[in-house]
Amino acid sequence: MAASKEQTVSVWGDKVHPKVKISGSGQPLVYLHGGYGLIETELVDELAKSFTVYALPHPGLTSGDEDAIKALDDFWDLVLYYYDLFDKLGLKSPAVVGHSFGGMVAAEVAATDPTRVSKLVLINSLGLWLDEKPIRNYIVTAQTELPALLFKDQHHPALKRIVLNPEDQEGFIRITWALGCTGKFYWPIPDKGLKKRLHRITAPTLLLWGKNDKLLPPAYAEEFKKVIPNAKLETLDGAHMMPLEDPAAVAAAVTRFLK
Repeated sequence: MAASKEQTVSVWGDKVHPKVKISGSGQPLVYLHGGYGLIETELVDELAKSFTVYALPHPGLTSGDEDAIKALDDFWDLVLYYYDLFDKLGLKSPAVVGHSFGGMVAAEVAATDPTRVSKLVLINSLGLWLDEKPIRNYIVTAQTELPALLFKDQHHPALKRIVLNPEDQEGFIRITWALGCTGKFYWPIPDKGLKKRLHRITAPTLLLWGKNDKLLPPAYAEEFKKVIPNAKLETLDGAHMMPLEDPAAVAAAVTRFLK
């Protein structure tokens, strides 16, 4: 495992104090996690074999700084917050990799100010809407339905990171709070207008998609590809949570593209 450290940063007028995990060595890579919090630890470790990975927690998801979510009112606050955080970390134009909700944020950062991102990877990314393939609101989906919706292997050990278990009080609170914090920014999805801005992205872009993704089927990847200039699409034999199920394959595809 690559060496790592944790750096606490003060941003957003000293109202938010995220703990940023920095791992590995090499060119900088920002990783933006999905709606369940920074649970893709194996993927971060795999990426850290080739890059200096900055794993950025969304506001409110740092232990001891949970109330930070109150400092940001809407999605545009969140985008500007990440500009502040990049500046504090000295990241002028890093490669940015985002999964699910993190992909939606990464795409907005790259579209709103194209100079901020040198290369972009969107993994099963939220952010668009197709009326013929509506996105399930997984925050309120029955827990018994989540394995089939999000995983290829419905008995994968990583399921415990997303499924609420009343007997695991700490995990129950973590999952509930993570979904509450991220849900504040990304619902309702159709109203954010990302599609109107994707043409502004100038960074070379990889759309990395699971062909078995039932939350965001590959039609969403094709929709991103239509709008992002010169975007490349690569599909893997995975589902929405492939960063948890097959982190080595995801990291290998990201590394090939970024190198």
